[in-house]
Amino acid sequence: MNINGFEITQSSPPYVISEMSGNHNGDLNIALKIVELSAKAGANALKVQTHTAEGITFNSKSKDFLINDPKSLWNGRYLYELYKSTELSRDWHKEIFNYARERGITCFSSPFDTDSVRFLEELGTPAYKIASFESTDVLLLKAVAETNKPVIVSTGMATLSDLDLIVNTLEKHGCKDYSLLKCTSAYPASPEDANLNAIPFLKKKFGCPIGLSDHTIGNLVPILSVGLGATIIEKHVCLDRSLGGVDSDFSMNPDELAALVNEVNLAWSALGDGKINPSKNEKNSTQFKRSLYFVESLESGEVITNKSIRSIRPGFGLATKNYENIIGKKVSKNIDAGTATSWELIDG
Repeated sequence: MNINGFEITQSSPPYVISEMSGNHNGDLNIALKIVELSAKAGANALKVQTHTAEGITFNSKSKDFLINDPKSLWNGRYLYELYKSTELSRDWHKEIFNYARERGITCFSSPFDTDSVRFLEELGTPAYKIASFESTDVLLLKAVAETNKPVIVSTGMATLSDLDLIVNTLEKHGCKDYSLLKCTSAYPASPEDANLNAIPFLKKKFGCPIGLSDHTIGNLVPILSVGLGATIIEKHVCLDRSLGGVDSDFSMNPDELAALVNEVNLAWSALGDGKINPSKNEKNSTQFKRSLYFVESLESGEVITNKSIRSIRPGFGLATKNYENIIGKKVSKNIDAGTATSWELIDG
């Protein structure tokens, strides 16, 4: 999968997405600062959300439209009012996209309706992200697939049949570059609900890049996900949690984002190539390995006995496995005690 020139593969460091969401708090200056600090932190991409409250829900005070969950950050709020508070002005999109280019960070968006897709196409977005709550909206999937741009889909709440629907819809309408993100749609999410073992399963079943859209607190879950094959990491980011905001309670600040980028890159580096060979840095440890050494002086032609050689540190002589093959052989030249064994010093 390629987004704006970055190849997303197992042989590349994880692609880190800084999700602004509604943390701009309706202030363009805050939004631009999040862009700047996300780039400085080393994120590969900055993602916004393109929607209107009208495009997501209906302005009603019916109980169906009221969030009634004591555990929710948004308990007691009506859907329309909640989404209205998170709208990113369309007039600001171009400025944010341009500023991201200036800062060297890719910018793209999550559209929530087909009209938003048309708008983002006019902006020249390089990719699309579909949020979990929209992941089975086949009309939206069709619209992004037909742009022939890369599409990333979060899979919170999805069943296996939902995932088949997502992939089949994208492929049917021409999308070849797509990725699925393991996601738990809880805010914040608990590590116990992360179910990261789904990552290798999804990778094997769908054969596309698999990543993580993470709503847990901290870096533990993203780091573990890299070890299981995640190639994309998405985290919500705010300027400062003290400013408040719709997602600030479970969002990272820029310093925490920088730590995340560093740690997931280290986790990826630690995976290595899987080949069983000593590493370059292990060569310096040979001194602490055992090998066969002459521990008494011998003259040329003398027979090597079990008193002549021992398995000791360092490891610069012949491997200890050769002990029985050497006993009884003759040395080919004069040997001083403390000399490492080698085949050149042994007749035959």
